[in-house]
Amino acid sequence: MTLEARAETSAAAAQASSARWSGAALMMGSGLSNQVGASIAALAFPVLGPAGVVAVRQWVAAVVLLSAGRPNLRSFTAAQWRPVFGLAAVFATMNLTLYAAIDRIGLGLAVTLEFLGPLAVVLASSRRRIDLACALAAVVGVVVLTRPRLSTDYLGIGLALIAAVCWGCYILLNRTVGERLPGLQGSAAAAAVSGLLYLPLGAAVLWLHQPTVGALLCALAAGVLSSAVPFLADLLALRRVPARLFGIFMSVNPVFAALIGMLVLDQHLDAASWLAITVIVSANAVSVGTAASHSKKQTNLLR
Repeated sequence: MTLEARAETSAAAAQASSARWSGAALMMGSGLSNQVGASIAALAFPVLGPAGVVAVRQWVAAVVLLSAGRPNLRSFTAAQWRPVFGLAAVFATMNLTLYAAIDRIGLGLAVTLEFLGPLAVVLASSRRRIDLACALAAVVGVVVLTRPRLSTDYLGIGLALIAAVCWGCYILLNRTVGERLPGLQGSAAAAAVSGLLYLPLGAAVLWLHQPTVGALLCALAAGVLSSAVPFLADLLALRRVPARLFGIFMSVNPVFAALIGMLVLDQHLDAASWLAITVIVSANAVSVGTAASHSKKQTNLLR
């Protein structure tokens, strides 16, 4: 190998390493921003309630995604609109049930239970023994985390599990939307429809609850931190790191949620709850990571 070739190889390796590090920083920022936004949203719950905060967040998301995606709505066919409407319904339901769950059972527990959605999507598409082991570990983690008893807030847990189902549907619908519409047009259209769905509810909440300036600022901050910043950061991160690494890194979100819930909202978890979160996060990371490696091996064998 010539000196010039070695220099080019070294430069390419350095560039790839730099991209991975910058991608990791973007993913870290995205996760932190998302959970900080959720904690700030919780501060507005006493004034606006979860529905009012979610309405403001949906409006912010619609503005951001429409500006970034610029969908040509008039050109959409019926086959394209159907998954868009489904995604809009998922957007609306997922955020409302998650925020309502946070209001009842706390940020850390709600986000951890919601994270079962992506894990279920991976497990449902696999028949490997390691995925079965991950599923069983996650179930044990959930039982330890919720510890059902007479005083358990079953409604809050149920809301978080509905949010988990919605997140799983969001992943599946996003695939369909991505196949039928180019770029960000599908996501932008879904965010716009979801924002429109929240217009009557949001207007009614804001009219009846007489929001304070502080509550409105918290809701707007939640929209920016939990929608705009993660969207842009994830978009840039996926250009720098493999989708497999991105999927595994998402597992830190429940940990961020528990830590931020403790620091910002004074929501403390005991040692058993932390252990359960660790088990659920580890099950997700192992399942996603090994699934990606298995898929890569299968692809190489077919070549």
